[in-house]
Amino acid sequence: MKLIEIFNSKKPGLSFEVYPPKTWDAFESVRKTTEEIAKLKPSYMSVTYGAGGGTSDYTVKIASNLKNNFGVTTLAHLSCVTSDRKRIREQLDLLSESGIENILALRGDIPQGFEIKSLSYHYASELIREIKEYKQDSFCIGGACYPEGHPESPTYMDDIKHLKEKVDAGCEFLTTQMFFDNNILYNFMYRIREAGIEVPVVAGIMPVTNPKSIKRICSISGTALPQRFCRIVDRYGDDPEAMKQAGIAYATEQIIDLFANGINDVHVYCMNKPDVAESIKNNISAILC
Repeated sequence: MKLIEIFNSKKPGLSFEVYPPKTWDAFESVRKTTEEIAKLKPSYMSVTYGAGGGTSDYTVKIASNLKNNFGVTTLAHLSCVTSDRKRIREQLDLLSESGIENILALRGDIPQGFEIKSLSYHYASELIREIKEYKQDSFCIGGACYPEGHPESPTYMDDIKHLKEKVDAGCEFLTTQMFFDNNILYNFMYRIREAGIEVPVVAGIMPVTNPKSIKRICSISGTALPQRFCRIVDRYGDDPEAMKQAGIAYATEQIIDLFANGINDVHVYCMNKPDVAESIKNNISAILC
């Protein structure tokens, strides 16, 4: 099933992101973990793409297993930053052969030592056009968006301009970077609608169970941490079980507020943790019915 059909249903939807193993030795362990999450019957699951494409084959294996053996609609990430046209087309053929119908088209982080001018693809919009040119409408294509602005954009409005270019290239939906203040998303939604971007927007939420990792991620992505959230980390950050419970509660509260304010699709960055995914789904089970 193509994701646009799910989004057009206008029903509250909860989905989860998983990531493939870095090495073959870890494949079985990761596969079992993703299968546990699939048993929760999310609206769909996304599978990330390794830095530089290093785990791209594992992305396809995990995504096809979830779709073909568990009946879960899957979204495969595809990054173009270190790939040439031949490599991208090989990946598109592999995804098609594996029955994957949905792609999250990303530029990806530029590896250290690479000059952006030397790359075959400079922006995600170029990858989206490549997919459309090569596979026409075989895939439902999504893109990433940044409610607080992309770290590389000189201004907030420049970022929205480039986002519009993605949509004009054929992007059918957007998934946000994580955020911890829903008002940031609501302001972002107003601005992009004013700019003529009308595609569905999926809200990305990360339950924080490890405060050390979140500070590192936020420093890279530019995500702001509201004082209310910082106080939770300060109080419970040294107690793993308390932090886990508080992090799940905070994420649950965000999700409930999003649904109440008309954001119908929420994507949870659960970091391959089935217990976290299950706790959040149980917390909102009646809302999802």
